[in-house]
Amino acid sequence: MKLGIDFGTTRTVVACADRGNYPILSFSDEAGDAHDFYPSVVAERDGELRFGFDALAVAAADPSFTAVRSFKRLLADAHAGPGRTVTIGQTTIAIDELVTRFLVATREAVLTKSNLPKSAKGKDAEAIRSVVAVPANASGAQRFVTLDAFRRAGFGPVAMLNEPSAAGFEFTHRHRDTLTSRRDHVVVFDLGGGTFDASLVRMRGRSHEVLATGGVNRLGGDDFDAVLVDMVLARAGLERSAVDRGALDRLGDQCRDAKERLNPSSRKISIDVELSLGEVAKASEVVVQVADFYDACTPLVERAIDAMIPVMSRLDGAARGADDVDAALEDIAGIYVVGGASELPIVARALRQRFGRRVHRSPYPSAAIAIGLAIACDESAGFELSDRYSRTFGVFRESRAGAEITFDPIFTSDTALPSRAGAPVRCRRDYRAAHNVGHFRFFECNAISDDGRPRGDMMMSGDVLFPFDPGLGDAADLSRVPVQRIGARGPRIEEEYSLDEHGIVAITIKNVDAGFERMYRLGSGG
Repeated sequence: MKLGIDFGTTRTVVACADRGNYPILSFSDEAGDAHDFYPSVVAERDGELRFGFDALAVAAADPSFTAVRSFKRLLADAHAGPGRTVTIGQTTIAIDELVTRFLVATREAVLTKSNLPKSAKGKDAEAIRSVVAVPANASGAQRFVTLDAFRRAGFGPVAMLNEPSAAGFEFTHRHRDTLTSRRDHVVVFDLGGGTFDASLVRMRGRSHEVLATGGVNRLGGDDFDAVLVDMVLARAGLERSAVDRGALDRLGDQCRDAKERLNPSSRKISIDVELSLGEVAKASEVVVQVADFYDACTPLVERAIDAMIPVMSRLDGAARGADDVDAALEDIAGIYVVGGASELPIVARALRQRFGRRVHRSPYPSAAIAIGLAIACDESAGFELSDRYSRTFGVFRESRAGAEITFDPIFTSDTALPSRAGAPVRCRRDYRAAHNVGHFRFFECNAISDDGRPRGDMMMSGDVLFPFDPGLGDAADLSRVPVQRIGARGPRIEEEYSLDEHGIVAITIKNVDAGFERMYRLGSGG
């Protein structure tokens, strides 16, 4: 069984590879109705956790259950490692365990509550091979937790792709005839439930090369929902602080459903606030004009476009100024719009107003990534991908004998990831230690400014203490050891960094003189 699985912020979509076809699986909810997704939802009561449609059903029937949507966004804060805990209702659980349990429930739903074709199951329905995805700007820790959770859940992941890279496969599979020898570049505009990614991809036949990637870690459909919730509350004369969490969740569900029903001819949005808010509501219904809603959402769409423009400016791998975007547009086959949030009519409208006829929306925007992942899982499809690291990883170091702190980039967004079977990309640093203890503050960011400083979405990805002094090799807690300078002729230290095909960094720090070394894998918590 070969599956492409898009673990989304609000919905998880699964497609399968079935004899050259890549159908989207539908799942039965508790009422027996079919949906082309599995909800990314968890519900909790007294330590009991439910997932997916089961979570929605029990939360609707029993107010003692606390339902949490979009818990995938918690992964964006997973830089503390998989052991980082989150609170769901009254339960505190490690983030990796939460994601694993959700994926276990997803796997059970695939096998027992989906329309998975019998021909796709093969000889053993339990034997699953999958290709999965993460946001292009996901941190190393988020990548590790995601990949490890899929493994522990029994999905047998053979590869993990950046989400817009997967959507590129779906574009070529569906629109290959739009590519020419002169125009073989496509910009993938991926606006999902919680994140926005954009990638510039050169597509030559079935060979794809990602030239540049950008995006915003927290920008997606959830933010459009929040805009509508605030507009409804304002028209109802209420502040968020006056409404309890359960009522806000119910109102959020109503606003999400109303937003997803919008079409180009929609003129107003009617929300039954009495149903959501109960006695707090001062009126039974609130009406929001669609034009007003779109005006309020415009800054969000413009933020996504602003994040895409630097990606377009990297045509042929050479940085261009923003003024050259229109010229670059003439050299691309199109802008391919995918992601569930891109179904909001204002998104395609704003893109077409800015970029004209070269904007194309996937016929299955919510499923384009899953379909692309299923294609990637199908060896007979013959697709090849050369992807990029998509962000910058480095370490803060002392300079001028400790008088300054500088940022040393190790892998940048231009670094090509190795192929699935290729050797990791390696980088080495060699120097004489000047202190008894090395304190490595590893850091990830979107880009580097002209003066060498990190910028964009930034986070610490690891905080490592290493004993330069051989006598400290057995120290139980190096944080209690005072850092002291030992002169310019300290032991020779070698750092080796390796980057694998999943975008995960492993680090080996070695005291060459003492023959002592330690290895760290960022995101693994060790």
